[in-house]
Amino acid sequence: MNRSLSLAERSVTVTPSSAKNSANDTVTDQVGRGFTSASTSMDIARPDLARRNRRRRWVTALLTALALGGVTYGLSCLEPAAPKVENPWLDTVKRGEMLRQVRGNGTLVPEQIQYVQAEIGGLVERIFMQPGAAVQADTIILELGNPDLKQAAFEAEFAIKSAEAQLIKLTVQLESDRLNQEALLATLKSDAHQASLEAEANEILARDGLVPRIEQKRTRAKATDLAAHVIIDQKRLEFASQTTQSQLAVQTAEVEKLRAQLELKRRQVAALTVRAGIDGVLTQVGDKETLQTGQRVAASATLAKVVVPTRLKAELKVAETQVRDVALGQSVAVDTRNGIVPGHVVRVDPAALNGTVVVEVKLDGPLPKGARPDLSVEGTIELERLTDVLYMGRPVQVQPESTVGLFRVTADGKHALRTPVKLGRASVSSIEIVEGLQAGDQVILSDMSQSDAYHKVRLN
Repeated sequence: MNRSLSLAERSVTVTPSSAKNSANDTVTDQVGRGFTSASTSMDIARPDLARRNRRRRWVTALLTALALGGVTYGLSCLEPAAPKVENPWLDTVKRGEMLRQVRGNGTLVPEQIQYVQAEIGGLVERIFMQPGAAVQADTIILELGNPDLKQAAFEAEFAIKSAEAQLIKLTVQLESDRLNQEALLATLKSDAHQASLEAEANEILARDGLVPRIEQKRTRAKATDLAAHVIIDQKRLEFASQTTQSQLAVQTAEVEKLRAQLELKRRQVAALTVRAGIDGVLTQVGDKETLQTGQRVAASATLAKVVVPTRLKAELKVAETQVRDVALGQSVAVDTRNGIVPGHVVRVDPAALNGTVVVEVKLDGPLPKGARPDLSVEGTIELERLTDVLYMGRPVQVQPESTVGLFRVTADGKHALRTPVKLGRASVSSIEIVEGLQAGDQVILSDMSQSDAYHKVRLN
């Protein structure tokens, strides 16, 4: 035991200076594993040094937290990095005259179209002309067959002949009756005259007593009676003449009716031979499908279509939102892909179909070579000329009479800032600027929807 303590005393050395500089100095040298517990029991406690270490750790943690908070706040105050725009479409704001225009696609259509229709149904017997052929007004296109119609026309001819014979017979009979009536009237007038002369003679003789008074009265009464019959027969003859005219008028009307029916049947038979009707080009035979020999067609069915290829007009389809300023008489440039033909608006369809309105344009200049019906064209309608206005090219997906945010190029030409711009009236490729930009400013016209979240962009 004494030996172990002496060894421990030799292995541990404690000085006042080391105790003052470090509160954690302890036994540093141990002899053997058996002296571990004895050396540990010899440590010197320094509580003030522990408090100092804890305080130092807290200060370090606080400063670290404050530094992290400052960095986070600073990062949050930074703007996002401006995106880069590759090859933007730029335009410069200008002041001057702006031409307002609208465009529409369409086709060339004939001014005169002749639709040949069937007056009566029948079977297609022969087809003489095919679409694309030049025709004259009397050119036969096809022939129809209708046996019932031809039979009806044949019967109508005999009906008119029978009616005409009846009219002749009635005329002769009425004339004969009139002559008989006139003969009777003449005889009655003669008898009345003789009776009047006899009555006058008896009056003279009766005054001399040569004729009894009763005989004189009888002859006078006979003369008076015959004179009355003459008047009645004259009226009867006049009435018979009026009756004759009425009977003849009735029969004549019947004849005229049968003649009209016969003329109709003949015209219908003639219409079975289908002709072009006008000089032009045959564009179709049939309606929706080409007619074939032996095919039955109904009355009023379209048999053929003939157009005049040298007299064409343009029918443009203009967007419903742009047609409000289109008016009659406005100038139009029609692009036929083989030349531009001037024209003017002659009709605007009052109704819209599938979001477009049909605008009819009369062509004022000669047609270029290759112009034909149904040729696709593009028309530019001149609405008005605006003088002394600010304008620029029309940005993508921008509507007139609206306020939008456009990117204006900065002075250094390397960046573009979003600027609110109030727009006015628009044309096909330009738009009026009401406020927000000045003449000489450069603006990005490209689609910038991908940069909606940014106020500033970098240019390539």
